[in-house]
Amino acid sequence: MSRLKKYLAKHSPDNQNTAAIAYLASLDHIETVAPVITEAIIKELKDERSHLKLIASENFSSYAVQLAMGNLLTDKYAEGYARHRFYAGCDNVDTVEEAAQNELIKLFGCNHAYAQPHSGADANMVALWAILLHRIQNPAIEKLGKKTLDELTPEEYETVRQLLVNQKLMGMSLNSGGHLTHGYRHNISSKMMKAVLYDVDPKTELLDYSVLSNLVKAEKPLILLAGYSAHPRKLNFAKMREIADSVGATFMVDMAHFSGLVAGKVFKGEFDPIPYAHVVTSTTHKTLRGPRGGFVLCKQEYAESVYKGCPLVLGGPLPHVMAAKAVAFKEANTKSFQDYAHKIVDNAQFLAKCFLDKGIRLVTGGTENHLMILDVSKFGLTGRHAETALRQALITANRNAIPFDKQGAWYTSGIRLGTPALTTLGMGHKEMKVVADAIYEILSHTKPAIVEKTGQPSKAHTETDPKVLSAVKAKVTELLSHYPLYPEIEI
Repeated sequence: MSRLKKYLAKHSPDNQNTAAIAYLASLDHIETVAPVITEAIIKELKDERSHLKLIASENFSSYAVQLAMGNLLTDKYAEGYARHRFYAGCDNVDTVEEAAQNELIKLFGCNHAYAQPHSGADANMVALWAILLHRIQNPAIEKLGKKTLDELTPEEYETVRQLLVNQKLMGMSLNSGGHLTHGYRHNISSKMMKAVLYDVDPKTELLDYSVLSNLVKAEKPLILLAGYSAHPRKLNFAKMREIADSVGATFMVDMAHFSGLVAGKVFKGEFDPIPYAHVVTSTTHKTLRGPRGGFVLCKQEYAESVYKGCPLVLGGPLPHVMAAKAVAFKEANTKSFQDYAHKIVDNAQFLAKCFLDKGIRLVTGGTENHLMILDVSKFGLTGRHAETALRQALITANRNAIPFDKQGAWYTSGIRLGTPALTTLGMGHKEMKVVADAIYEILSHTKPAIVEKTGQPSKAHTETDPKVLSAVKAKVTELLSHYPLYPEIEI
């Protein structure tokens, strides 16, 4: 008997859930074509139900968001943007894209929104190139007495193209918690632009705005980029805009990690990037709790260049994902989402306090957002050790470098923990205490495994006291039994 038939037989019509029916029907149908895919989807649901998700960049999206992606909108090509397409038959895609953009404008109070980017990295590429077009290419074309790129001779085009080379980008270093796309040496951002990175203060691990100001005045970047992947504090965007203005730089903010906290009115005033940044980018799947994807927000003067994301950087838009984005943005523009966003930070700060009370060092000494970085070196472990041991204990976290990490970016000295997903499940302070105790128990009773060939301790493999491991797994299983993920889906 199929999963759906079992469900319908078990539940009376008055007790049937439409989302469960839709999911089970889709699984049954997929299985007729590709059983291995159905098996992987079910296994993923089981894995997520059985592990505490503490990945700071992950969350759980709603049924409506997920179901909006599984439809025939995926069949349509729609290069260009709403009402300006290179393909016929895009009327309904226009409706979807405009709905997503309008929801973004209402949610963030911005001037313009672009909902096409497939990811945060894509959103950043769109933004960086849009700034290059607006600040460098378009004025150069105008100076040559032409109106468009197509009017240039090959020689004029090459002259303009050369002006785009080695323009300066300044972002937070990966070492200090920045993102790969902010100028990391092995990322395209540092290959298309000359990257000059700024760091946090080595002692406080906080951003020193006076030091940043001096560096910006010395380097005079075209773009000052703010944002982070692993920094547990708020940034003052008013101060950073002043610093950018001091050298005529475009101020760009990547709020991928904390966009849900902006949407949820947790980050307000000088900590809300929208009033201060010329261009803002984000993912949609972290604190914003949407589908995997990205978007760009901008001031009026950058809109024309941003809307050229396709064909500038992007290929064909993903209409089905834009539909899911529109649903998520609408969900985020509610009082219940604002309450949720505040709870994320409240849980993070309580969890951080639990670790501090146990004598664990946290980067910057705490958190003001949804994440924290634990320095695990006091346990004699690398971040890789901690990540491995915690996963064995049904706790999913990721290793992360601490500022100026001696272990490097692969093994690291820290782990990054975030509260968005557990908060979505409904957990609060009581549960955060259980989580902190479980993590402490595992780290306290784990040591590096000895490599047989060399007799030296491994930097990745671990040994955890079996009794402690068993006890912690039981605690995690008991905790999650009270907060089932997508409980309506019976598999």
